[in-house]
Amino acid sequence: MVLDIINPATKQVYKSIQTSTVDDVNDSVEKAKVAFKQWSAKSHEERTAALHNVANAIEAAAPELAEIITAEQGKPLFLAQFEVGGAVGWTHYNADLKLDPEVLEDSDERRVEVHRMPVGVVASITPWNWPLMIAIWHIMPALRAGNSVVIKPSSLTPINTLRLVDIINEHTMPNLVQCVIGEKEVGEPLVSHPDVKKVVFTGSTPVGKRIASLVAGDLKKVTLELGGNDAGIVLENANVDKIAEKIFMTSFVNMGQTCACLKRLYVHRSKYEALCDALVKIAAAQVVGNGMKEGVTFGPVQNVNQYEKVKAMIADARESGAEVIAAELPSGLDGYFIAPTIIKNPQHNIDVVCHEQFGPVLPVIPYDDLNDVMSKAIHEEFALGGSVWGEPCDELDWVVSQLDSGTVWVNNHAEVLPHVPFGGNKSSGLGVEFGMEGLLENTVRKVVNRAK
Repeated sequence: MVLDIINPATKQVYKSIQTSTVDDVNDSVEKAKVAFKQWSAKSHEERTAALHNVANAIEAAAPELAEIITAEQGKPLFLAQFEVGGAVGWTHYNADLKLDPEVLEDSDERRVEVHRMPVGVVASITPWNWPLMIAIWHIMPALRAGNSVVIKPSSLTPINTLRLVDIINEHTMPNLVQCVIGEKEVGEPLVSHPDVKKVVFTGSTPVGKRIASLVAGDLKKVTLELGGNDAGIVLENANVDKIAEKIFMTSFVNMGQTCACLKRLYVHRSKYEALCDALVKIAAAQVVGNGMKEGVTFGPVQNVNQYEKVKAMIADARESGAEVIAAELPSGLDGYFIAPTIIKNPQHNIDVVCHEQFGPVLPVIPYDDLNDVMSKAIHEEFALGGSVWGEPCDELDWVVSQLDSGTVWVNNHAEVLPHVPFGGNKSSGLGVEFGMEGLLENTVRKVVNRAK
């Protein structure tokens, strides 16, 4: 079947490609299985050198890759260039990770070591919001550990992944990474394939739970980075001038289409109007438009379904009595554009507060009592990230201790780093990515116990 890739800034077809079949999935897994035997036999030094070569090749292809990202995903070109730069840095970082044996005991009686072995073929399923970066997050630690990969990108943004796979295989070995295209008719046979030994998925919680159920029977290893509804709490002692710009950027990065974006902001009433005014001013200064055009800072929502979902949330907030503030869109735009939107004084039970928006809208909620707001900030289902904003004080430390998310940021939000483990609690995920912990999720443990 032919799949049309839509440019969300124009609603026009960017590229058309062929989708995969179940036979293609089986063939890809078989090729990856053969490649795994050769790749896993290489030394750590050989894998490290190959991945550094991949990183250099990604950097050399940066202009091409960034333009692909903007055309199929919609983010402004400067942000696409940032994504490519992040992919380069993440690849170099993973290349240099060490997998030396860990010595647990070296006594007169015995020497006990823990060795880490690759698992085999890893299945990767990636979303449409950061198509290059998240593919790198999945693929590079898997390869560094000695595995091969079959990746299924979102059918909304597959072009970048296809180009990435070509680059990786050119600088490692043929067929080490395979790519299949399609929806669940391809994804489910991939994760269920008996020769796939580990699955890594970034996306929605319902799909993550479905994947977990499919792989449970084979006891496959699984890493799931799922949905969130991250809360930020602004304290009474916060300096609005210091935090407003960073709050805006961490709420609206990638047009709010980031799992770890700040999605609900609770502000002490004494700072509420000043911070809302500052956020509205920053929002109004954004240049909304086609990300390929110079000067554009804010692109479209990636696809029509997400666009309609976010528009419905905004309409529901307005109908419930909240104040919805957004600048007028420039004339002549024909894509899935929504201006960055601030929602003041929303009721806590409306859709835009209770559920993840994954779009350019931020509900800002006043509070008087910190204990009360903490009971609202802690989500019953999701616990991906959370943040507290203010000057150092006992209240700030208390908020840090109470938030139950996988990551708690202080005077920041949504920052992910290659050396810092990242993952959610509750229904926001299972396992972690990044750092040594993320690398080890692509391995199996072998304990060697030598008697003396």
